[in-house]
Amino acid sequence: MTTELKTHYLMRVRKRYFRSTKGQKSIILDEFCEVFGISRKHAIRLLNDDLREHPPRRGRKRTYGSDVDRHLRHLWECMGRLNSKKMKSAMPYWLNFYEDADESMKRLLKTISASTIDRHLAEFREKTRRRGLSATSPSLIKNKIPLKLLDETVNAPGYIEADTVAHCGTSLAGDFINTLTMTDLYSGWTENRAVWKKESRTVMGAIKSIERALPFYVTGFASDNGNEFLNHDLHSYFFNRKNRVDFVRRRPYKKNDNAHVEQKNWTHVRELFGYERFDYNKQVKLMNEIYKRLWNPLWNYFTPVMKLQSKTRVGGKIIKIWDKPKTPYHRLLDSGVLETGQYKKLEEVYETLNPFELKKELEKQLKWFFRIVEVRSNREAS
Repeated sequence: MTTELKTHYLMRVRKRYFRSTKGQKSIILDEFCEVFGISRKHAIRLLNDDLREHPPRRGRKRTYGSDVDRHLRHLWECMGRLNSKKMKSAMPYWLNFYEDADESMKRLLKTISASTIDRHLAEFREKTRRRGLSATSPSLIKNKIPLKLLDETVNAPGYIEADTVAHCGTSLAGDFINTLTMTDLYSGWTENRAVWKKESRTVMGAIKSIERALPFYVTGFASDNGNEFLNHDLHSYFFNRKNRVDFVRRRPYKKNDNAHVEQKNWTHVRELFGYERFDYNKQVKLMNEIYKRLWNPLWNYFTPVMKLQSKTRVGGKIIKIWDKPKTPYHRLLDSGVLETGQYKKLEEVYETLNPFELKKELEKQLKWFFRIVEVRSNREAS
């Protein structure tokens, strides 16, 4: 018997039950228990229930249904699984290019709050976290490079933090690819370059490549104490120029000193290429094509970042206040310190980009890249 038939039968029996005598009710109960296959007490509770229809649920009617869930999940995946506050701020930039929803749905998505996004995406979010190996080697000239922390607020673009990520799998033995990550402290603008082996020569080439691609001038450079950064070549490169770069290092074994770039190592490198081992030199070119053409533009132009404005200790708690999420591109436009040519170049590049096309091409290139990795791995195993 279907649920609909059971409900109809219950309503008919209930009316007859209320009009019956005590002896007749006993017979009706026997019949009802036989049909429904339930206990006598359960049957009595069902038949004694109020005949009136239940009042409607209190509160506002539900605004966002299952159709909104579908669009939210798709947008969340395309945006790189951002947190709700960043996703809320990114909506206007992405919905201009979103073709899977009509105008009414787009208006609805623009009004959704961050807390509602959290509720609707709760079951889809994964909470796995993995850790990689550290490949940082100590430097012999670190005494030439001053130890400095960010004691004052950075109020203009150009102060860079840098770090490397090893694509070594589960072993640091042998040669493998590394990724250099450089992040601007003011805007969050981030660039990545893959290098073969972590030598001063290859890292220097990657730094020069990133500096040419940055839409602003480098005025400061901070790194950890690895010898890929603290070497004579890089020191001379920053020191012996007309506009000298403030080259400093962070405290050893204090990852929070370089926190801005450390978090980008996860969002910009590990979430893209994972923890697999890449030990084939020709993969460097493929990785750099993905970084330069697809991944970095997607993050810098269409993915909002949040900056910590203040941190206060109240008893045993630390209260943090963040500013409104904004993309690195818009932070640079609002900085007011870029040259006219730099503003114009940024806007010209932005007009040529579509986040959904970038995401589609990114998935295609990643599929091809990991297919090459798999074929090479199978060939070496056989």
